[in-house]
Amino acid sequence: MFIDISNLKKSYTTGVVITEVLKGIEMKLEKGEIGVILGPSGSGKSTLMNILGGIDRGDSGSVIVDGVEVNKLSDNKLTDYRRGDIGFVFQFYNLVPNLTVGENIEVVLNISKSPLNIDEVLAAVEMQDKKHRFPRELSGGEQQRVSIARAIVKNPKLLLCDEPTGALDFLTSRSILQLLEQVNKKYGTTILMITHNAAISAMANRVFKLRSGEIVEEVVNQVIVPAERIEW
Repeated sequence: MFIDISNLKKSYTTGVVITEVLKGIEMKLEKGEIGVILGPSGSGKSTLMNILGGIDRGDSGSVIVDGVEVNKLSDNKLTDYRRGDIGFVFQFYNLVPNLTVGENIEVVLNISKSPLNIDEVLAAVEMQDKKHRFPRELSGGEQQRVSIARAIVKNPKLLLCDEPTGALDFLTSRSILQLLEQVNKKYGTTILMITHNAAISAMANRVFKLRSGEIVEEVVNQVIVPAERIEW
């Protein structure tokens, strides 16, 4: 099992108020699968992704990614894990405005263990002709393609996507989902998306429905719907 989470708990304290965010999460995902965490705002989706990505730590429980117990890594090892093994794609693209497309992707190469070829990745996201453009010269969908290229050029073991289509219109969103589908097939990258859009779950191998810090249902899709056929 590539991702194996057991009894993961996380709470935050503000003054004297303790807020339980994750209440004993159990979750498994095989290598090379696409998973979707589905839930409303405030359900704990982003906290769970941040712990998987090494940005935050759980209070207790086990978080194993490709045989590594993430929750027990030292700060330095956690940094190495985050840099080398994880790719992040966010709703807002976080591109450096005064760097070109190519330069935005190049910035992550020095922290990668076995990076992919930049031109190959640009071709994979259909942005090879925009390599020397600046973010301000791109549409929202194009900027999201660059952010995906920046994430996958690291050749990460796990690609974490936080509402990757949240700021995009329907047609652009579907093209981004098709791109993620292609990345999964071309590179064998395990992908975990968090979203509130239930329609996206049809393209996943496994769907985890999160509510108030608990997974209330897990669905294994017997039939995977291609991203190009997803409607909402």
